[in-house]
Amino acid sequence: MSVQEITPSQAKKMIDEQNALLLDVREPAEHNAKHIPNAKLHPVGTISANDIEDHEQTLLVYCQKGMRGKKACSKLLADNPNLQVFNISGGIESWEQSGLQTAQGTSNTLPLDRQVLLTVGILLLIFSTLVMLSSSAFIWAVVFMGVGLVVAGSTGFCGLGRLLAIMPWNQVR
Repeated sequence: MSVQEITPSQAKKMIDEQNALLLDVREPAEHNAKHIPNAKLHPVGTISANDIEDHEQTLLVYCQKGMRGKKACSKLLADNPNLQVFNISGGIESWEQSGLQTAQGTSNTLPLDRQVLLTVGILLLIFSTLVMLSSSAFIWAVVFMGVGLVVAGSTGFCGLGRLLAIMPWNQVR
């Protein structure tokens, strides 16, 4: 079964008219920094249809930009194909761009995707410098990161993102 996508305005209408349940599938620190009001946190790595109390209720899933949301929807539908699950296209970023309300938290942790970009950028700079100044053997670290980026871009799975998600600064404080 394919994941059904809806726009933020369609989602807002479903929340208002059907009392649909909002599920934030980002990590705790991301949720604490900013979320859609009344959203329940269920990180994509641990989400299960067993966590959903009312299987008759419409579920609206969102993440930062939409990819993790789509993955969470697939996971929920694999657990229970009878669920009525929708992914909010573009995630919370699209929700905000549509002028819809978000709740600001107290966390100042960067979103997970930006943490990945910063980490990869810093590592590429370090290893490229080591290649130029020290040994050409460091080129394999650069190649490894390039392969990781290709895999993440083509499959939606980011090992570095998963690793960063379990770091202490990304956990609820």
